[in-house]
Amino acid sequence: MTAAARGTGRHRAPEPVLVREGVLLLDADLRIRYANDEARRLLDLPADCEGRPVDALGLPEGLSTLLQQDGELTGAPAAVHGRTLTVDLHAVDLPATDPHPTDPHPTDLHPTARTGGPSCRIATLRDSAPPTGPDTARLRLELLYRAGASIGTTLDITRTCEELAAALVPAFADFASVDLYEGVPAGGEPRPGQNRPLRRAALAGVTDLPPLLAPGSPVPLIPGTPRARAVAGLCSVVEPDLSAALAAWDEISPGTVDAMREQRVHTLVTVPLAVGGTLLGVATFWRARPRPAFDEEDRTLAEELAARAAVLVENARRYTREHTMAVALQHSLLPAGLPEQHALEVASRYLPAQAGVGGDWFDVIPLSGARVALVVGDVVGHGVHAVATMGRLRTAVHTFSSLDLAPDELLGHLDALVNRLDQEHPAPDGAERPITGATCLYAVYDPVTRRCTIARAGHLPPAVVHPDGRVEIVDLPAGPPLGVTGLPYETAELELPEGSRLVLYTDGLLAPRGHDLDHGLKLLRAALARPGRDPRQTCEDLLAALLPADPADDVALLVARTRALPADHVADWEVPADPAAVARIRAAVTRRLDDWGLSEQAFAAELVLSELITNAIRYAAPPIRVRLLRDQALICEVWDGSATSPHLRYATDTDEGGRGLFLVAQLAERWGTRYPASGKVIWAELPLGE
Repeated sequence: MTAAARGTGRHRAPEPVLVREGVLLLDADLRIRYANDEARRLLDLPADCEGRPVDALGLPEGLSTLLQQDGELTGAPAAVHGRTLTVDLHAVDLPATDPHPTDPHPTDLHPTARTGGPSCRIATLRDSAPPTGPDTARLRLELLYRAGASIGTTLDITRTCEELAAALVPAFADFASVDLYEGVPAGGEPRPGQNRPLRRAALAGVTDLPPLLAPGSPVPLIPGTPRARAVAGLCSVVEPDLSAALAAWDEISPGTVDAMREQRVHTLVTVPLAVGGTLLGVATFWRARPRPAFDEEDRTLAEELAARAAVLVENARRYTREHTMAVALQHSLLPAGLPEQHALEVASRYLPAQAGVGGDWFDVIPLSGARVALVVGDVVGHGVHAVATMGRLRTAVHTFSSLDLAPDELLGHLDALVNRLDQEHPAPDGAERPITGATCLYAVYDPVTRRCTIARAGHLPPAVVHPDGRVEIVDLPAGPPLGVTGLPYETAELELPEGSRLVLYTDGLLAPRGHDLDHGLKLLRAALARPGRDPRQTCEDLLAALLPADPADDVALLVARTRALPADHVADWEVPADPAAVARIRAAVTRRLDDWGLSEQAFAAELVLSELITNAIRYAAPPIRVRLLRDQALICEVWDGSATSPHLRYATDTDEGGRGLFLVAQLAERWGTRYPASGKVIWAELPLGE
């Protein structure tokens, strides 16, 4: 135990080790002011030693010289009564509040203590030889207890290996290494064999530079060496003398062997880390002189600790494998990239939780009429079930959005779907049926009107950052979470100036702060109050300000900056309910396409609009309106006051009609029907060409 370790305070419980320390407190005149019981035993001091000079106690000459010399010592050997002691010597100043202590505690005597009292020196003495008999058994049990409590505090494989190595240094060994087969740290199945090298997972030692291969280095199995014999026989191996093994290792890694010889490493015990006959790796413990060689009792202790550690490593490996599979599944279900569209400039971030994957997701879905849907959702819980549920909900949102449903209607359908999913899983005997908890926010932005329609199902409200930097948390009816009540949802409509930023997020961004929602939203406002930031920079600002180093929940974040479709990219005509009006509209469309430089698309656009306008006049109700949008595609829309939806059918050879929508489907890249607050819109997208 170093002087620094002794100065941490008297209330800290000492670590049980296989050596004990004698303590001597010497004043400026080299008189003994205090000697603890262990010092009296080691030095065979008389009962009245306190107050007597060091050179008057009959101590061996070498030890007496060490205690009387100036300066500090660390690890100096001294022969006393047939045993070798290790001596540390440090200068201290006693606290001024206690100039004449009668029972000083070593933990109070540290150079950093409050000074002002007499100057003294403190000497610690340790017996290099291990204790024997009942004392040894007690200390071994203490070591087993301490190591068992300190190993396996997490489900991280490398951390578990590091804890195993650190738990036994210096109490049991001077150096400890843990080597695993490749693939095990990543959760893979171990593939042991003499021709398959191990890889160092952890290393601990009493020196800053242990004379062993560093973590991450491949560790070859050299036939005949202790580690190779342990792997081959799946049993522990004690090597009291490393001379032969060092000669074999010298051919592979001479630099390492030289360092081991320099630091006087002379014995080892190596134990396989195996569970149920499956070999995960090897733990090896080393001692340097003057510590004695490992014996059979040491082997038993090492085997018990290694058996415990192997179970913990296997548990961590299985968890890592399942976690990796869940992460892979989640990434396959999240969007691989953001779709191309002109209405919004979008940036997104997804960060999984440290403890396990969750069910957060986001989406950007292009809709008809140059509109774009933004989605953020969160399935309660973690693990594969939450990820799979997230994938089903995300697919359902895509399906419902293809029907051009309003946000509140879409959430209603999603709520019904979650209820059906719950019905698929029968309740356990005597228990209530489990409920799939999920929240969702669905927003639709129209770049023509610059209006955004939003609905949410139990989700956190979105934030809007106006172009001048003003931050607004949207006052939006929360609605119940999905699958809870079946109640209807409400929408809110916002008019967003061009350049506004719409921020959607999951609760993992605010929950780690350990405060209530209002405080979390206050922090969110502060992080967003920076004008002139683009969506990517906004994401970085939020994560830097709100996300902890080890998030307990996953985070989905979506930031969209609004754009407006220029007014000269929109053309609109009212159509009277007269078939003769079709020709006039066709001519007006042709002129507008010429103005846009899209004359090549005029034939297809005239044919599509002629069919759709004629159907509206014949079968629908006024008012009838035609709108052209020039975006990524040429969008042709016919609005009418009827809610009747047309259906595509295949006409037979003898049918006089029924081919109009078939022609529309052949000419358009996409076409469909959506239902605004009243009436319907039939739309078709034509390619702009090269």
